[in-house]
Parts: sequence; C-alpha cells; structure tokens
Amino acid sequence: MEGILRILLVVFIAVNGAYAAVVHNGVWENGNTLFGFFQKYKIPASVYFELSPEDRELTGEIYTGVRYFVALDEKDNLLQALIPIGDGMQIHIFRYKDSYKIDFRPIAYFESRQQIVLAIQKSAYQDLMELTDDKGLVNEFLSAYKNSVNFSRNVIKGDKLALIYDRKYRLGIPLGNPRIQAAMIETNRKPNYIFSFNNGRYYDGSGKEIEGFLLYAPIRFARISSRFSLGRKHPILGFVRPHYGVDYAAPKGTKVVSAGNGVVSFVGKKGGYGNVIEIRHENGLKTIYAHLDSFAPGMQSGRPVKRGQYIAKVGSTGLSTGPHLHFGVYKNNRPINPLGNIKTDRKELRDKEKREFLASANTYKSELDFLIAEAQLTEDRQAIVVRLNQECLECSAIPLR
Repeated sequence: MEGILRILLVVFIAVNGAYAAVVHNGVWENGNTLFGFFQKYKIPASVYFELSPEDRELTGEIYTGVRYFVALDEKDNLLQALIPIGDGMQIHIFRYKDSYKIDFRPIAYFESRQQIVLAIQKSAYQDLMELTDDKGLVNEFLSAYKNSVNFSRNVIKGDKLALIYDRKYRLGIPLGNPRIQAAMIETNRKPNYIFSFNNGRYYDGSGKEIEGFLLYAPIRFARISSRFSLGRKHPILGFVRPHYGVDYAAPKGTKVVSAGNGVVSFVGKKGGYGNVIEIRHENGLKTIYAHLDSFAPGMQSGRPVKRGQYIAKVGSTGLSTGPHLHFGVYKNNRPINPLGNIKTDRKELRDKEKREFLASANTYKSELDFLIAEAQLTEDRQAIVVRLNQECLECSAIPLR
C-alpha cells in the first residue's frame, strides 16, 4: 500500500493504442488555486469558464492539505487529475481529444469500524497520536471531552482509554473526519463515557449533551434558503452536486457576526464566493462567510474576534443570484454541517428520543467494557487496535478514463 500511495502505474486504453502513464500524488499547498494548477499543467482557462456557475463555486472548496492525484504521460503532460472537495466528491480533470474537460464524481473509499484500547503512559494526546498517527481522530476525541475532562490534571498514568469509531480511507489515507460512536476515558481510574447521537452530537450515559464548541448563527432571524448537503440535486439541471454550507437569505446590508471566538485568517475575494472572511477557531474549526457586500472596519488577517462580533454585511458578490450569506464550517479543513454545530442551549434528551439513545448507549457501553476486559493491558501490552467489518464502498483503485 505504501508503494501505491507514492506512485501508481496504470495503463490507459485510447483510440490509437495504449499510453503508459504514471500517477503521482501531491498535497495541495496553502495559497494554491485551481488557476495555478491549470498554469502548471498548461490547461486553458476557458475550461474553467465553461463550467456552470454552481460548479465554478464548488471548485473553490479545494482545501489546504488535501491529497490529490495526477496521471502524466511520458512527456509529463497531464492526462487526468483527481482533486477532492470534501469527503464525498472530487474534481475530475481529463484530456479529451486536443483539450481538457472537467466533471465531478464521487470519491471511492473504504470504510472500517475500528476499536482502540490503551493505557495512558504519557498523555492522552501523545499516546493516541503515536498509536494511530491520525490527527483528525485525536482532535475529535479531545474536542468531544473538552468541557468534561481535564486531561492535564485528572488523567494519570495507567488510566485507560477506549474508542469505537468509523474511519474512511482513500487509497490507504484517512479521508475526512472520523465518526466516534462511543468512547471512554478514565480520570484517576473513574470511567467517563460519551456516546454519539443526533448527527454526531455527544451525550453522557444519562442522555445529557456534552457541551462542546458553541457556534452562534451568523445572522439573526434569517431564512435558510439552502441547506448543507453532500449530494444536492440541482432543481433545474438535475445533476447532483454537494453544497458545503448553509445559505441565509437576507437583505443587502444585513449585519453578519462571527459565529464564535477566533482569529481572522483571510479577508478578500475568493473565486465564485466573491468577498469572503475566514475565521480560525479552536479544535481545528474554521468558519467562512461568503458573498459579502463589505467588511467591518479594521477586518484584516490576524485580528482576534469574539462570538457575536460584527464582521461584515450581506451582499451578492461572486457567483450569486441574489443577496444572501453562504456560511460554511470546516473541521480539520473538511466541510461539516453548520446546522449540526449551531446551538444555544445544552440539550437533554427526552421521551422516545431518550429511550432510543439509552438503548444505543447501553449497547455501546457493554461493547466498550468487553473490549477493555478482553484487552488485558499490561506493561508489555499497553494498547490494542482492532479493525472490523471493513468493506469497500464503490470499489475501485482510482477511477480514471
């Protein structure tokens, strides 16, 4: 698998014969743009402008650090490229006759249920990172427990940690954010359980929500005109495209506020999104505010902002059919549903919803307890990782034409 990740050999069957091609993988660097990619591989800019406005906006979702693949001929001319945008979709650029075309296609990935049990030796962060080499998983775990466990004070050497989570892989590399189903960490030998429910929100064993990072809606009392979707069907054209954000319809000039405490990381124009502000928050979160009319005075990169602070005004810049705010939330540079992370009160489950949660939580608790008991961790065996029921979804190595 390591060799596959570095260089893949593939053979393309064309009308006039077979082309030997080499597939390389690269990492999208900070500041890189699709136009810069076009220039590097001598792709005409007209290929971009042939896209529909919706698809042009979607190309702006390429995030820093994503791993992409290019297939080159013997003269280093681009034959094909696959560049992920989010967890489920990728830009497909391919040679067609004497020019290039772009389309969008689902990402082929493997998914596996994984179980981890370990005894803390250094710290929860260090031990989990050394065991998994999965920063996304470690950040998700620490974020889930952020307001219920003091890792530096209460977790001592020998305390156990257990996890049940689902992980996607693309060509052996973790894809997107892991989905933690259940977890337990001891604090001075006392177990602390959390369970996922309601689109990834975390609750304790009694059904009380574990308060994590709070995001406020960036506009008050605005109508949601388009919701987050990994596969939204265009109402007129009929094709399926993701929508990595929430659109709030509001009059031009409506004030936009920061959804949380953070630091401004970008102010300016960004392709189809027009005028944009990006804000970095803790726990690997980032928010984006697009199609803005104007920015609040003094808005610039590096400026700290507080939750609820005025940052801009609603507009219709970029590829926009009317005044609205496109609001996106990203975790570890990957889009997540903003509405699943905006809340104002700590929620406690009730009635039927609580009964459903307790049935699920009790099953997972029994599974975690069984894992810990069976692991029989000692000084010689301080951790165990188990991968279960791995299955291939839309199996193929790399969907090249």
